[in-house]
Amino acid sequence: MKKLKLEILGISYSQSQSGAYALILGEEGEKRRLPIIIGSFEAQAIAIELEKMKPSRPLTHDLLKNFAQTFNITIKEVIIYKFAEGIFYSKLICFDGIKEVEIDSRTSDAVALAVRFKCPIYTYETILSAAGIVLQDEEKEPHTQSTEEETPAATIEYDSLSIKELEDLLMAAIDEEAYEKASKIRDEINKRKSAKK
Repeated sequence: MKKLKLEILGISYSQSQSGAYALILGEEGEKRRLPIIIGSFEAQAIAIELEKMKPSRPLTHDLLKNFAQTFNITIKEVIIYKFAEGIFYSKLICFDGIKEVEIDSRTSDAVALAVRFKCPIYTYETILSAAGIVLQDEEKEPHTQSTEEETPAATIEYDSLSIKELEDLLMAAIDEEAYEKASKIRDEINKRKSAKK
């Protein structure tokens, strides 16, 4: 069965489940999207790596990556291989230099590890046909970790602070593992720095 490559397009708050997030994967070069509902911890773990944030202590997925690399194990690819009763099933294709092993994984954990190992994510046509959606209007792409309702509040909250104060606040938020807050502060810093150019 032919594998279809997916790319991470963003993470947004889930409109269907309170306290959950929607991880949006897209078929590479196509308009089909695969929305997957994930928990807040996994959403944070994926977003932190995508945004190149460095937590003060390793998160669980960072620990697993460090553990695997210590023993010369790498993840070659992630495959979302099954969709049943609203649940996605994934596996990690691992390689230790001698043999290849498949390990069952929750999809959210598999994606969090894929971004850390910089390995591709695949699925099959049957899954995209069953659970995928075709995006008609490209302007309605999801944003990573922010919504239009949050932006004005974040801007007002940080308006009076200097870039240096924002950078200090950012480091404190990362140390406290308040990654959503850190993401908003980082966006404000980037907005100001690009306005100066």
